Amino acid sequence: MKTIFLMFDSLNRRVLQSYGGAAATPNFSRLSEMGVTFDNHYVGSLPCMPARRDIQTGRLNFMHRSWGPLEPFDVCFPEILARNGVHSHLITDHYHYFEDGGLNYQNRYSTWELERGQEWDPWKALIDVPDAKFRSTYHPLQYAPPNAPGGRARGMINREFIVAEQDYSLPRCFDRTFEFLDANRDSEDWFLQLECFDPHEPFAAPDRYREHYPTGYNGPRIDWPNYRRVEESGLEIDEIRANYMALITMCDTYLGKLLDYMDTNGMWEDTALVVTTDHGFMLGEHDWWAKSRMPFYNEIAHIPLIVCHPSHADKAGQRRRALTQNIDLAPTFLEWHGQKIPATMCGKRLDSVLEQDESIRRIALYGQFGAALNATDGRFTYFLYPEGSCSLADQDIFEYTLMPTHQHAFFELAEFEGTELVRGFDFMQNCPVMKIPARKVKARGQGANIEDTRTALYDLHSDPGQEHPIVDRGVQKELETQMCRIMALHEAPDEAYRRLGLAPPA
Repeated sequence: MKTIFLMFDSLNRRVLQSYGGAAATPNFSRLSEMGVTFDNHYVGSLPCMPARRDIQTGRLNFMHRSWGPLEPFDVCFPEILARNGVHSHLITDHYHYFEDGGLNYQNRYSTWELERGQEWDPWKALIDVPDAKFRSTYHPLQYAPPNAPGGRARGMINREFIVAEQDYSLPRCFDRTFEFLDANRDSEDWFLQLECFDPHEPFAAPDRYREHYPTGYNGPRIDWPNYRRVEESGLEIDEIRANYMALITMCDTYLGKLLDYMDTNGMWEDTALVVTTDHGFMLGEHDWWAKSRMPFYNEIAHIPLIVCHPSHADKAGQRRRALTQNIDLAPTFLEWHGQKIPATMCGKRLDSVLEQDESIRRIALYGQFGAALNATDGRFTYFLYPEGSCSLADQDIFEYTLMPTHQHAFFELAEFEGTELVRGFDFMQNCPVMKIPARKVKARGQGANIEDTRTALYDLHSDPGQEHPIVDRGVQKELETQMCRIMALHEAPDEAYRRLGLAPPA
């Protein structure tokens, strides 16, 4: 068996033509016609690195940990493959793997490659920053002075070195992919993960993609929205969205190059291709940009998944309504490659869904550490928040870890006050771990400043845009029952129930 797993970052399914969107994405549509398209695929833990931990381990982690590294006790599918003679290779430009909060992920693969230069990757150095040029080039909402915190200043420097299309890391990632396939496509039993940071912000793409989406805007560059409420003018909103669509079309073009390569080299008879994302992105819907600060509306949580597998070639062009989520990928990949699925994995294999749209779960549970607990059964979505503040400092909530790092920093020494060494979670393989009170000092990285923290229930049949919450205590109670069942499956700590007013299953 050979598998290519292509994951984009921040891909909003609603812009893809194969999901009813308006972006020029003929190759996503082409892929959908060749494979099986999943219409009810959802995230698990959020955002970026928590989602990747879910994908590698086949289980939810947001009830025990914020953004952080893989832990020593984590059982990961690429490592299982590598240990059992299935070569796993990672090609990525996702630089978060190389920050303090992304440690250990890439080393689970047999081999890996990194392309540099995305977002605020500490890539290129300019000692004398052309600040006057930057001030005139970038919109005031996007510009940052030299050495400003947050990374936007570094991002502007990186973009000074990206001129021709081949300078972008997306084409470079695909070049490395074709190099891998040229060397290995005739070999047996390998797993390739091609992971592209695009269309994550900043939404930068060459002019030949941008010209597909004209707007009336003629101001300074604005293609990197802040993680906050919309405050831009109508023309500025149009410009940001157009830049996102241009980057989507660039992603689509390079997806097409991969499909062409597989066509030319006759790979479809023995190679599976899986295409998805880690999460979506708010493009001004509900008056929000981005993710992590607002409720996890379906623009973020409801994600694309398209699967082409030789054993299911007769299902080409079909769609699936069964509810699935990112934790289902790990056991599926292991099964495809003839490996035993470890007991720690809570995800479900997708082959029965591919074959006959079999239901494999009643709800999908998803969320971010310290924020709402969210669930959907495919018809309703339910956002359950703790009463009062969602600030981590105001909650009885703990990090369970042996790797105490935030996104791009170690835990501060003051954060260890009150730490205990505990056991009690089977998936941690009886390993004692630190139980650390969550951020009782100034918050850094993901997981802070959650807003609009109102418990809400939406009926997706009558309100697919999630604009009008409803009151139906019977539906809420049934969803809460199922949420508690899934929490117990994932060994949620006691405080995960208490903070939301839930009772653990008996």
